[in-house]
Amino acid sequence: MSPSPIFSAPEKLPRPASPDAAAKGLESWRDAFDGADQGRPSSDVEAVLESVFGNSPHLTRCVLAEPEFVQRLYGVAPDALLREIITESRQNAGADAGGTPGAVMTAVRVMKRRAALLIALADITGAWSLNEVVGAITEVAEAGIQISLAHLLGEMASAGKLEVPDPGDPEQGSGYVVLGMGKLGGGELNYSSDIDIIVLYDPDRMKGVDRDRLGQQMVRLTRELARFLEERTADGYVFRTDLRLRPDPGATPLAVSVLAAETYYESMGQNWERAAMIKARPVAGDIAAGDDFIRFLRPFIWRKSLDFAAIQDIHSIKRQIAAHKGGDRIDIPGHNIKLGRGGIREIEFFAQTQQLIWGGRDPSLRTRPTCESLSALAAAGHVGADVVQELTESYDYLRRVEHRIQRTDDQQTHSVPDD
Repeated sequence: MSPSPIFSAPEKLPRPASPDAAAKGLESWRDAFDGADQGRPSSDVEAVLESVFGNSPHLTRCVLAEPEFVQRLYGVAPDALLREIITESRQNAGADAGGTPGAVMTAVRVMKRRAALLIALADITGAWSLNEVVGAITEVAEAGIQISLAHLLGEMASAGKLEVPDPGDPEQGSGYVVLGMGKLGGGELNYSSDIDIIVLYDPDRMKGVDRDRLGQQMVRLTRELARFLEERTADGYVFRTDLRLRPDPGATPLAVSVLAAETYYESMGQNWERAAMIKARPVAGDIAAGDDFIRFLRPFIWRKSLDFAAIQDIHSIKRQIAAHKGGDRIDIPGHNIKLGRGGIREIEFFAQTQQLIWGGRDPSLRTRPTCESLSALAAAGHVGADVVQELTESYDYLRRVEHRIQRTDDQQTHSVPDD
């Protein structure tokens, strides 16, 4: 059996920052492995795990919780194994496997833990590019939302609170839409990211519902969806969920009707929301309804003529972030590589503001991923190729540093350690 690319170049691995932690991890791994009655682990596997144990308490916990899964990593290509992980989660959450809330929550958490380990190793060892890494994290997040939502919609249908066109696929035609925003919408989540979502529902597409209580039911469903994703159990959590990008979050419920959202963006939508909506896309629920909503928003996002006061308004937000985070200078210890000067957010803001300036007249610029947007701007002649190359290389580097900081102990941080 030929090894996975993850184990093909152990010389590229980071050296253990803590040799003691590496030694203790290997001892615990061998004990766990022997307990699984699988024979002795290979030296290639242990070389990778020594680097993991000596650098990341978080990944160490993942490895020791899954001794048999780690052996699967050895003989299967990482992209194929990711497909297997997601498929197994869907099967383990399905009605044939019990279909209880507990079974669903366990299935998606095991999926997240295994995928987190796989993605981390594929990144650290250079088996995957940055695009493959962030794409895989995003795919796992989407699967977690879809599996959880399908179960919750199925429960509503079983209780007679909602009719779904296809009981085998309750999301389809349900009228309930989950829009992915930010890095989820752009397909470029980071390792310990929140997922930013907007939840909409279209009463005209929903059948068998109590119209008088529909809003309350949709809020309750959304609250349960968030709980399924972010509640910490013995198996961990899936993703922290942020619903604050919805229209006027201080005054609107967690789930907003499509009509209310359309009215808001037509009459009161802000310039920063135009920039945010560049990356919006339906990721779960009624995808067709979500696509219709995104089409409705196109005139709001992409204006044929956009005055530069709007761009200044968006840049003022960046200046406020920099002032709040102390990002007016670069000092490596403690530097915030996302929000600080020269950081990830500055590259993202540059791409989005250029898209807003030119994208109203040129549909080729209406792309979601940051580096893809930069390339499109260069191809259209709006940004120099040398500038795009420098920004793309910087973005790739900063995102990889961000992942290493976060993988140390699965903390949502973007700051370089003070020491």
